[in-house]
Amino acid sequence: MLIETVQLKKHFTLGRGQILHAVDGVSIAIEENEILGLVGESGSGKSTFGKALIGLHARTSGEAFYNGELLPARFSPKDHLHYSRELQMIFQDPYSSLNPRMTVLEIIGEGLRIQGQHSKSQIRDQVADWLSKVGLHADHMSRYPHEFSGGQRQRIGIARAMIIGPKFVVCDEPISALDVSVQAQIINLLEELKQSMGLTLLFIAHDLSMVRYVSDRMAVMYLGTLVETGPADDVFFEPKHPYTQLLIESNPEPDPKLERTRPHIPIKGEITSPINMKPGCRFADRCPKVMEHCKTVTPAVTSLSDNHTVSCHLYQ
Repeated sequence: MLIETVQLKKHFTLGRGQILHAVDGVSIAIEENEILGLVGESGSGKSTFGKALIGLHARTSGEAFYNGELLPARFSPKDHLHYSRELQMIFQDPYSSLNPRMTVLEIIGEGLRIQGQHSKSQIRDQVADWLSKVGLHADHMSRYPHEFSGGQRQRIGIARAMIIGPKFVVCDEPISALDVSVQAQIINLLEELKQSMGLTLLFIAHDLSMVRYVSDRMAVMYLGTLVETGPADDVFFEPKHPYTQLLIESNPEPDPKLERTRPHIPIKGEITSPINMKPGCRFADRCPKVMEHCKTVTPAVTSLSDNHTVSCHLYQ
């Protein structure tokens, strides 16, 4: 098991006794060379979980393990230097995640420079090599982020993360800001890098069809908790949790004629406030199958098969 979390929590104190439960007890395991797709609405805690997992956010409680080694709850500068060789992140916004005052050479080569084990010429050679791998050119090294398109900037972000040679990468919605044609290119690039480098990926996205295509397993998050996990095809074609079912039903059909005739069941209401959460199912206020005790009793994780789990009172 390369990555494992046990009841990982990340809360933010807002003052006046208010606590925002961004991630609230997530336990999950990711095998080596596996792609785990993490889906859910905006505000469900996906990005916060990814950042807490690799030390960009200090964990409130719970444990996170990398290759059997317990990761610190709060990373020190020394921890960041040590684990950055193994754990990296591709950020959602390919523009704001790149320093506009740095050239492409400085951005991609920064990790190697901080490690202090490479000369300037070696860093330049490796940056040129990685620019070629992600479909850019060596003469782009002297340019700045604003001189590139969104897809090109995302490729620069990918090169920056991969040049260190990590084993685990959190891909935080790396295609959400890109055109459809560019999305396919980025997905194919990540798949090629996974095969050539033996990468393990946590792939965070909104597009369920894309997640199902790229992932080995899928995890569905709602309001800081996991409601369903399992093989990608099982979760996509045979969803068990009411929230997962509604998410799948909201996914558009590629055929316009079928899409026009298909019945739509929208998810009612807005996502509940994550401040000062009370016991009970997080989805109870919006669930079409809600029962009275759903509002007061937090559902336990139920195993439907060896690798398909759901947190719902309907299955207990």
